[in-house]
Amino acid sequence: MNKAIINTEIQEFINKNLNSDVLALTLKGTNYFSVTTIEIIEQIEAKKRCEKKLPTWYNTQNIYYPNKLNVEQTSSEITAKYKSKIINGNTFIDLTGGFGVDSYYFSKQFNSVEHCEIDKNLSEIVKYNFKQLKIKNINALNIDGIEHLTHSKSNYDLIYLDPSRRHESKGKVFFLKDCIPNVTTHLDLLFSRSKNIMIKTSPLLDLTIGIGELKYVKAIHVVAVNNEVKELLWILENKFNGGIQIETVNLKKEKNDHFKFSLENEKNTQSNYNLPLTYLYEPNSAILKSGGFDSISKELKVFKLHKHSHLYTSDSLVDFPGRTFNIENISPFNKKELKKLTNTKANITTRNFPESVQRIRKKFKIKDGGNSYMFFTTNMNSEKIMIKASKVS
Repeated sequence: MNKAIINTEIQEFINKNLNSDVLALTLKGTNYFSVTTIEIIEQIEAKKRCEKKLPTWYNTQNIYYPNKLNVEQTSSEITAKYKSKIINGNTFIDLTGGFGVDSYYFSKQFNSVEHCEIDKNLSEIVKYNFKQLKIKNINALNIDGIEHLTHSKSNYDLIYLDPSRRHESKGKVFFLKDCIPNVTTHLDLLFSRSKNIMIKTSPLLDLTIGIGELKYVKAIHVVAVNNEVKELLWILENKFNGGIQIETVNLKKEKNDHFKFSLENEKNTQSNYNLPLTYLYEPNSAILKSGGFDSISKELKVFKLHKHSHLYTSDSLVDFPGRTFNIENISPFNKKELKKLTNTKANITTRNFPESVQRIRKKFKIKDGGNSYMFFTTNMNSEKIMIKASKVS
């Protein structure tokens, strides 16, 4: 960490050039003796990436930024804030601290927080930034979290881990056993220090595989932001032997979508089916990831179009966690009907359908956009159909 970067003149240069061409800046160079041009460019690129992802850091003066990879790998503020409210207590430890965004938000729910980061430079940066953010209840430690826990005699109300998904030999990985640290081999140690464990994993991890790799899983949170699944949160409770609760959330600017269900109940629940009625519902990405397709049909009293279509319908409008449409027209998928679509403009979605969106657009010259929506899917009678709809505001 080069503290000369915090010099007022250099900070002014960084802020002035946040929207500049970094390649041109690199070629031109800078005239600062205490800081290299490369260091300044790294600060500009990292800070720019934080503008929307980490607005608190971006809008705080004299924040020191790590390299772009550290910024890319860190939690966003919106997801960190969500996860920090799942469990609260007195003592908390983050074994894989990183840039410290999660620890920052957990410090608002716990009296005492320990942030463990093995990278000396990153740990120094985080410790410095916490002072700029006026956070006083976080102890930033430059240490391997697992190693620290092994030799510590302390117990915690919650242990948190975000294992690295970049393996030295395998590259980017998704199975827990391939992540660093390998949580599956340290579960006994973790439970000897806390009753509650929270693990953040890639959204690509299959829920069934994750459950098989872990033990005492109490709940799984599927977290999406603006309909893109960002992370899975695994809540483990020592000796827990009840049913696993799945909680889905789609975090949005206006209103968050929540839906939860029991994994055991999902296995024993069957959807009711019907042909398209007045309204059409498309679940958000968190629900699609969770697999709670029958639970949402039963809970919200909506009909499924087909077992594998994952589209729902009803005559009465319901508050659905996803997109809602008025059905305007339903037609069979055949040449006669398709000719009517040529040179039209529509937003296209396919669900349980043999043709891709790209192929349909190219084949029938359908332009993208507009206020019209076309769903190509399969109904309960296994018939390929097209549904024209408009969005319910």
